Amino acid sequence: MQEEKPTIYEEILLKPGSLWKRVKEQTEYALRCGALLTIPTEFEFIEQGDVRFLVRVLSNLARKDAVKQKQQTKTSSNQEFNPFLPYEEDLFVADISHTHVCILNKFNVTDHHLLIITRAFEEQETLLTVQDFAAMWACLAEVDGLVFYNGGKTAGASQRHKHLQLVPLPLIPDGLQVPIEPLLASAQFQDCVGTIPQFPFVHAFTKLDPDGFESPLKAAEVTLECYRTLLDAVGLGNSESASGRQSGPYNLLATREWMLIVMRSQESFESIAVNSLGFAGSLFVRNEQQMQILKDLGPMTLLQKVAIGIK
Repeated sequence: MQEEKPTIYEEILLKPGSLWKRVKEQTEYALRCGALLTIPTEFEFIEQGDVRFLVRVLSNLARKDAVKQKQQTKTSSNQEFNPFLPYEEDLFVADISHTHVCILNKFNVTDHHLLIITRAFEEQETLLTVQDFAAMWACLAEVDGLVFYNGGKTAGASQRHKHLQLVPLPLIPDGLQVPIEPLLASAQFQDCVGTIPQFPFVHAFTKLDPDGFESPLKAAEVTLECYRTLLDAVGLGNSESASGRQSGPYNLLATREWMLIVMRSQESFESIAVNSLGFAGSLFVRNEQQMQILKDLGPMTLLQKVAIGIK
């Protein structure tokens, strides 16, 4: 029996072995021409719950705020500016598939921060698809990184246009791949769904086996099923099937080896905003005042406040 060929919408366009070279080349070019506006940071570590959290102080957000203000003045009051339609050509890295492209994050805090965006507009609150996961795996095959998805504004999404994000690992130079790594080994499983005892909030965790994936398309099919199972496990399995919209806000994190989903309740607590990276153990504060609030509160407690706490 002849094997069916992928449809045009599933075909991967990214040439194997080319992505990391393109990322480095485009980063150098975008810095030279001023398209890439790196946000300088200072960082320190705060320990709580057996995790050494990496906390960055975003010391200069003036450029980002100025650009956003300029973008808002270009649009009418009833129209939201979309920086991905069209995206800046100077930030373009590669065509991934017929449905997705890869670009640099204009306001990067970590080096080589990538955005995996849909070519056509899709709402950030629509459920992830097999095409999204195929694009994710095409990039993960080239760059060993952490992929994350902020499912809606409450989960930390700053743009409505659907986009996954990828940051190379390790998150801490000369350190762990991710700060929460020591906790992952303690995950307790029922079938393929795990929970991490030290996490005081609703979540679901699973292990992935990249060695068993023959291609990004095959990996995408398996990962899509894992994703749906994890959504069910945290109580987000019921969605509006016609629209494909998620039934609640959540954060998704994935590496080549595991996937984590956390249900969200609010965007921030005590003025400190949290996105998916927070649940990897990497947090951001805007100033020293917020840093002190975080030290007094505790990073794991902050995550519990913006997620759904386990009583």
